[in-house]
Amino acid sequence: MNVQNLNSFDPFADEGDPLGGNQDVGSTQNYLHIRIQQRNGRKTLTTLQGLPKEYDPKKLLKAFKKEFACNGNLVDDEEMGQVIQLQGDQRVKIANFLTEEGIPKNTIKLHGF
Repeated sequence: MNVQNLNSFDPFADEGDPLGGNQDVGSTQNYLHIRIQQRNGRKTLTTLQGLPKEYDPKKLLKAFKKEFACNGNLVDDEEMGQVIQLQGDQRVKIANFLTEEGIPKNTIKLHGF
């Protein structure tokens, strides 16, 4: 009596390593993340993380504050580096501003409700 289904067969053996050994699963290195955080009541806070090194966050923050007529500041984070925080829901405005400045739209991730 020969049972065929007890043989060990690996259907993915010929594929090799699908990640190539150098990519992280769920990597967020190449994306700009624009998030919204709820404060108290109707107050919200918009954050921008993952800004490339060639952009100066201080100059960008100054341009955001002038363009959107809101206050904001620069916060140092251990994981994400410098994070730009703006008052109010400025997600769409920030995304449009950054695409006009030459950042590709597919590298910008909008988060929130």
